[in-house]
Amino acid sequence: MSIKILDGIEAIGPALWIEKAHILIIADLHIGYEESLNKQGILVPRTQLNETIVMFKQLFSRLKGKKIKTIVVNGDLKHEFGEISRQEWHETSEILELLMKKGKIILIRGNHDTILEPIAKKKGLEIVNYHCIDDICVLHGNKILDNQDVKKAKILIIGHEHPAVSLREGAKVERYKCFLLGRWKRSETKFLASRKSRDFLGKQKLIVMPSFLPIVEGSNVKKEKLLSPYLQKDLGNFKVWILGDRVYEFGKLKRIYQA
Repeated sequence: MSIKILDGIEAIGPALWIEKAHILIIADLHIGYEESLNKQGILVPRTQLNETIVMFKQLFSRLKGKKIKTIVVNGDLKHEFGEISRQEWHETSEILELLMKKGKIILIRGNHDTILEPIAKKKGLEIVNYHCIDDICVLHGNKILDNQDVKKAKILIIGHEHPAVSLREGAKVERYKCFLLGRWKRSETKFLASRKSRDFLGKQKLIVMPSFLPIVEGSNVKKEKLLSPYLQKDLGNFKVWILGDRVYEFGKLKRIYQA
């Protein structure tokens, strides 16, 4: 079951579907995360690949009957910064093979994708900094992109933050992945304080995607320090959609009790 985030943009699980362009968007798979934890001495069972494949199969099942033309991976396909681990070589290849059977793949560079080119080249894929569809621009969100394509977009879609919220029921507190929807204005950020950067003052709608990483829920956006320069502001008026057995609309972030 899908739910509308904006006209023409639906949330299906942790992914976004743009109906008119037949585009599926996913973000932050962080393949190789378990191996990174193992190197730090944290022993965890390696279930990430199987769980990710199950998530994709469920996603494609929900999109049955719809033609997927393009799948956009919105950054951080892999986890390690300075190398390609053994797990990343094997599992990234398997995931890309699965996706390439469904449609054209566009890889957007994330902050963890410093050494992604060998994998992309092996699969004949290009890595880009952003991808625009009409008035929508998809970018990872770890840094401000100050170019005309992104500036003139009416809607920005970012990942990077891994947004989540915690909900309390009695003594029990659970954390859930979530989508956020708000607005962003270039003049609001300290990262673009120059006169040249302030020439564009229009507000753009901003969608923040949850991570596709199945074994970690993400960062509590009501309590933890936010990473993306697009989110260095009060997010109280941002709307929230929480992922449970389906996607639920929860109203404004400021109305969710801080658990």
